[in-house]
Amino acid sequence: MSTGALIAIIVAVVVVATVAYLVLRRLQMKRNAERERIARDAGAHREQAEADAARARELGDEADQHRAEAQRHAQLADAHSRQAEEHAEAAGDLQEGVGRSGSAAGRHDKRAAELEDEL
Repeated sequence: MSTGALIAIIVAVVVVATVAYLVLRRLQMKRNAERERIARDAGAHREQAEADAARARELGDEADQHRAEAQRHAQLADAHSRQAEEHAEAAGDLQEGVGRSGSAAGRHDKRAAELEDEL
């Protein structure tokens, strides 16, 4: 083999090795960039998940407060309903007394008129 052929083979091997090295390096850089992008995306999703979980806790607390307030209002409504029934019953009893008192007043007025006539 001649020296020129040997040099050509060595140069070809060096060129192929350099190209292979550059291609592999470029692929590695792309993989690293993709990993970094995925890591950023994962971090952003994790941050959003934490924010959503905090919001869910806040909404849960607010819902609990509204449920407690609704229950308090329902209890007040029940109490007011009972009081309204009691007042209606008392009004009915008093109305009966109005009728009896009116009748008694009429009887007494009639008797007073009779007695005045006797004078």
